[in-house]
Amino acid sequence: MEMVQQLYITLFFTLFLLPSLVVGECSCDTGDEERDKDQALKYKLVAISSILVAGALGVCIPMLGKTIPALRPEKNIFFIIKAFAAGVILSTGFIHVLPDAFKNLTSPCLAENPWGEFPFTGFVAMVSAIGTLMVDAFATSYYSKSHFHNAPRGTGALEEKVGEHDQEDHMPVHTHATHGHAHGPVASLARNSGSSELFRSRVISQVLELGIVVHSVIIGISLGASESPKTIRPLVAALTFHQFFEGMGLGGCISQANFRSRAIAIMVVFYSLTTPVGIAIGIGISNVYNENSSSALIVEGILNAASAGILIYMALVDLLAADFMSSRMQSSFKLQIESNVSLLLGAGCMSLLAKWA
Repeated sequence: MEMVQQLYITLFFTLFLLPSLVVGECSCDTGDEERDKDQALKYKLVAISSILVAGALGVCIPMLGKTIPALRPEKNIFFIIKAFAAGVILSTGFIHVLPDAFKNLTSPCLAENPWGEFPFTGFVAMVSAIGTLMVDAFATSYYSKSHFHNAPRGTGALEEKVGEHDQEDHMPVHTHATHGHAHGPVASLARNSGSSELFRSRVISQVLELGIVVHSVIIGISLGASESPKTIRPLVAALTFHQFFEGMGLGGCISQANFRSRAIAIMVVFYSLTTPVGIAIGIGISNVYNENSSSALIVEGILNAASAGILIYMALVDLLAADFMSSRMQSSFKLQIESNVSLLLGAGCMSLLAKWA
């Protein structure tokens, strides 16, 4: 649970540090846009409620497998839903978040040196993806080594023991065909492998939530700080669908991680609240917030680029590659076709939302 605590400390730090870095500085003009503070506030309140409900609903649907047999991880429909959600997350990284980062860090409001002379957006996204890989690999490796180190004696020397007892025509491992289980080193090895996979699923779900939450806060603050109903109106519907689909991807990972009920509740509530809280923060700082100030552009651009790197890595490596290269998927041509179609639909639907978001 120590990793979970560190994750949420980081997220809270991001939530409360960002507003202090992007206020109080003026530079480029925001341009002429229709402003109506009262009307804009009504749209913002609608956005808070609709995004909150959509996010909670989306993240909870994949976890209904405990009550709805068709949504259990061993069923084909779960693979199809997860492929759709992975397409949503991949599209979010490439179509929504990364272009925003490029726009922020290449803005004419920033000094030419160094922001115009080096591709910071791609660099930050690359470093973020590599950092995610390192966290993924080191955390899983550390857990596996510590777990195997504490495993019962005999597990590590399985081959020698099997060889020795083969000569004596006796095995320390016996199976029961009627019961469908095994005893001895093989059973211990299977348990250790299962525990390692479970830990990896937990790392994936926590890192994925980190990447999603960072850009969700930024989106919320930007929407809350705007006073143009014309700008906010299309964003309400777009962000509602955005949070719903993205929540499905995160919910699928959380359901596979088999967290305790308390941890699941914390992750669901935290995901559901990030964008609405960001909107509330944006409303509070709308009088002093300037989205074209150099501080706002740099902070948002770097965080968006880092978030894009995390989301793209997680979608391609931990969600799509893990499922599409699994023996379950490779052994069923029908499931491959259905999952690929679902992937394209997810990516396509999320890409269409970019027109309004």
